[in-house]
Amino acid sequence: MVKVPQSSRPAIRSTSRPLLTGLLLAVANGTLLPVQGRINSALGAKLDDGVAAAVVSFTTGLVLIAVIGLALPKGRAGLRRIVPAVKERSFPRFYVVAGGIGALYVIAQSFTIGLLGVALFTVAVITGQTVSGLFVDRLGIGPGGKRSITGVRILGSILTIAAVAWAVSPRLGAAADVGSLLFPILLPVVAGCLMSFQQAMNGTATVHYGSPIAATLVNFVAGTVILWIAWLIKVSLLGPGHALPAEWWYYVGGPMGCVFIGLAALLVRSLGVLVTGLGMIAGQLLGSLALDLVLPAPGTVVAFPTILGTLLTLFAIIVATLPWPKGALSPRRPAKRHSDQSRRQDSGQRPVG
Repeated sequence: MVKVPQSSRPAIRSTSRPLLTGLLLAVANGTLLPVQGRINSALGAKLDDGVAAAVVSFTTGLVLIAVIGLALPKGRAGLRRIVPAVKERSFPRFYVVAGGIGALYVIAQSFTIGLLGVALFTVAVITGQTVSGLFVDRLGIGPGGKRSITGVRILGSILTIAAVAWAVSPRLGAAADVGSLLFPILLPVVAGCLMSFQQAMNGTATVHYGSPIAATLVNFVAGTVILWIAWLIKVSLLGPGHALPAEWWYYVGGPMGCVFIGLAALLVRSLGVLVTGLGMIAGQLLGSLALDLVLPAPGTVVAFPTILGTLLTLFAIIVATLPWPKGALSPRRPAKRHSDQSRRQDSGQRPVG
């Protein structure tokens, strides 16, 4: 009785479903960033202190994730694994300060958006994040292992950067003299580059802690400590800002950060750093577009390039994530099987089967 080989279609389908689910989660996770940014920006304006707003956001997030970690059995188990994992050097010890990258991002926002504008800041961050995502995957720093730098992934990255630049192009007019802003641009580019490393480090730590709650808590501890130090230095030099507001919604930014960091740490294991980053970039653009349409800030106008740039970003993700043939974007080579058959025929051998 001859066995008929099973079709490969079910295997492809079973592989693509988790990929699609993870990608949709990455996009949904990215939509939290513009909402969080709008809340933290409003809090910063209310306090007249952007660094203080970041301190409030990180501190509330730290308190929340600590309560969740202590309340849930899996959370407590993950928290108990933190110290042993660090002592046993299950991963490089400097991974525990990955939360400092989030603090650097917030500091970059506070000190450069006033000079660059939101649009140029966004392009700089996403450029750094996308390019570094390729190399972080290639080095295998994340829990998903090494992923080759293929022509398709490079094309997807270039399309993403171009799409983001196109989407924010209506707002780039304020930053006409980019040459004079070269040094301020470097800070968000570096922050964006480090964000890919942060996602990889968090993903690796999550594997060893056994819980994204533990990895998120460690992140918030490091970021909160750094931001409190930065704020105390600022207060000693410039004095404090205004008193904390009473409205509850000013304090939602921290909990959103908990969800964002925890979910990103889970996704990099299956998607890799680059694809996770691209998905969240698409979500960030979609979330920004939705906010501008539903709850526009004063003076906000949704332009046609913004809509087209957002759609192009989604297309770029498809390019970077679809299971393209191995020979895509590379010169075709003669089939090895054909050459093997030729050699057999030349030597008088008959092909088997």
